[in-house]
Amino acid sequence: MYHAIVRRKLLAAFADLNAGRYDRIPAQFAAEHRHCMIGSHALGGERRGLAATTLWYGRLQRLLPGLRFEVDGILVSGWPWRTRAVVSWRDRFLLPGGAEGSNCGMHEFELRWGRVSALTVHCDTARLAGYLAEVAAAGQPEALAEPITG
Repeated sequence: MYHAIVRRKLLAAFADLNAGRYDRIPAQFAAEHRHCMIGSHALGGERRGLAATTLWYGRLQRLLPGLRFEVDGILVSGWPWRTRAVVSWRDRFLLPGGAEGSNCGMHEFELRWGRVSALTVHCDTARLAGYLAEVAAAGQPEALAEPITG
């Protein structure tokens, strides 16, 4: 039963992202957490505070407009005091000029008492860096900015 509740919460978070409700995501994190995206690019790096994580989700929304996830699977294990979950997905988003970009990957979560204490995002980082270079070349320099940390 508990694992089904966690699955529903994770699906709801991805539905919020798909609907452009990025402002709902940081509230799901514990005050002290680890938010990490693998890779050396503007969305990469590690954040440990809610302010930095909130800034990251704002950047994600600006750099990959129309971002939509299709969840392929969710695995959940553990108990409320330490739950591990993995969500595998495929995404798509708009690129400058109207073309569509896409990637695939997974989110690796640790939850403690219902709050995200750690999240690591894994995807094809070379593909993502290429898309960000394209976004920067179209006039959005933030796509080549240093990662948000803090």
